[in-house]
Amino acid sequence: MLPVQQPSTSEELRDALHSAGVSKRTVELFGGNTKSLMAGPVAEANVRISTAGLTRVLQYEPRDLTISVEAGLPFAELNLLLGRHGQVIPLDGPYSETATVGGMVAANISGARRRHYGTARDLVIGMKFATLDGKLVQSGGMVVKNVAGLDMAKLMIGSFGTLAAIASVNFKLTPRPAVGQTMLFTFDDLSSATEARNALLRGVLNPVAVDLLNPVLSAQLGLKSFTLAVSFAGNQAVIERSLREASRLGAGRALPVDEEQRFWNSLDAVTPRFLEKFREGAVVRLSTTHTECPEALATVDGPGHAHAANGIVRGWFTRADGAKRWMAEAARRGWKTVVEFSAEAARPGLTLWPAALSKEAAGDFAIMKEIKRMFDPENLLNRGRLYGQL
Repeated sequence: MLPVQQPSTSEELRDALHSAGVSKRTVELFGGNTKSLMAGPVAEANVRISTAGLTRVLQYEPRDLTISVEAGLPFAELNLLLGRHGQVIPLDGPYSETATVGGMVAANISGARRRHYGTARDLVIGMKFATLDGKLVQSGGMVVKNVAGLDMAKLMIGSFGTLAAIASVNFKLTPRPAVGQTMLFTFDDLSSATEARNALLRGVLNPVAVDLLNPVLSAQLGLKSFTLAVSFAGNQAVIERSLREASRLGAGRALPVDEEQRFWNSLDAVTPRFLEKFREGAVVRLSTTHTECPEALATVDGPGHAHAANGIVRGWFTRADGAKRWMAEAARRGWKTVVEFSAEAARPGLTLWPAALSKEAAGDFAIMKEIKRMFDPENLLNRGRLYGQL
């Protein structure tokens, strides 16, 4: 395997990319490389570059609720720093405990709290990135409301390093809630769980997360039947009211603080543990309306999970053929799917991003290819990393 170049400054990162660009050498770009099984595999490259050496906090203004950090800083380390000031960047999801800041942003990782706080696109206010033509581009700044010019940082979020190398990221911060509380509700059937979810969303409460687990996944986490997990945050008065009104949804249990954190950590860890266990496994993400979300969850035979307030459903499959069957059924029903994570052995038998090949997406995908051509006309950077399509 080729040695890894690990620049320690944004200028060194720029120079490394520029050198590859000038000599037309292909590049594998990554941070901590914790999510190599996410999206698509990178084609064999001539040069390997990691941003893990960029670990500085560049600017932190606790009173302004903003921070600028380099892309290689471990995301967990960043949140530890922010926690000392009662602040947080509310991104979570698989591999968030081991990922770098740049990796979280480039992969657009988010979890249960996206219902309330949004994703990286809502939290990133600026970025510096290096291009193959030897430029360091600054987009946005250190103010929350910055509308001057084209927000090129948005192009980098979710691009998996196929356009440029993220050198640093500026975030708007969120005050850490004074109190947080999660309630778990158990239902014998999906219909009852859906009725409870509907009642919750029609009400006046504003939960941070509303997640629904099918019986297979519930059993893996030591729970039973269909589990509706509802998380609240705020001051003590808000929590007390939320728990009081949520108790009307059914038989629920408020988790103690330590058990609450274990539950959400266990949910985030399902994908890493699954892929360690099943060498031909695949994790498929389905997108639909929140109304059809329970119907989509019902079609998952194995472990299944839904962000039940925004229509995102995941299914875990031990083999590629099971994933293919579920994706084909989803397509017949008009739901969009993508193979979010997949073991190396499963990838040859899967179309990782079916929607990119559809007639409906032809216009959008043509724009994406044009953007790729603008940044990387020779197709040198992270070839195949964007679900095998770019």
